[in-house]
Amino acid sequence: MLYAIEEDGHLKEITEVPHREKFARWMRTLQANHPGAYEEIRERLLDHFDGRQVETSSFIPGQAWSNTVFQPIYEVCGEEWEQAGFFFGLIVWATLMEHEAAWSFGKYLTDENIFGMTYFRIDNPEHG
Repeated sequence: MLYAIEEDGHLKEITEVPHREKFARWMRTLQANHPGAYEEIRERLLDHFDGRQVETSSFIPGQAWSNTVFQPIYEVCGEEWEQAGFFFGLIVWATLMEHEAAWSFGKYLTDENIFGMTYFRIDNPEHG
C-alpha cells in the first residue's frame, strides 16, 4: 500500500500510477516484446523491499542493467537512460501500491544526479 502524507499529517492512499498514459504505453510494449518480464521485475522488487525500511528507487537497479531483469525496461525505452529510469520509477510506484506493507514517499536526496523517489515504511493505517 502506498500513501501520500498530506500537509496536515493525514494519509491519503495512492491508487493510481502517475503519468498513466505513458506508463500504459510502455507496459504494452514491455509485455509484447518481453513476455513475463514485468512479473520478473515485480518479483525482484518485492524481494528487494521485503525487510527494508527505507529505499531510494535510483539505487535499486544500479548503473549496469545489461543481463539483469531490468534490461527490458531500457530496451522498451529505446535505450534512453533517462526514460528507462522514469519507467523503472513508475514500476516501483506500482509495485509498492500493491505491497502488503504501508509505504510513503518523497524527494529527499538533493544530489542532482539522483532522480529517484525515496520510499519509507509507515505504520499501516488500516491496522489502527
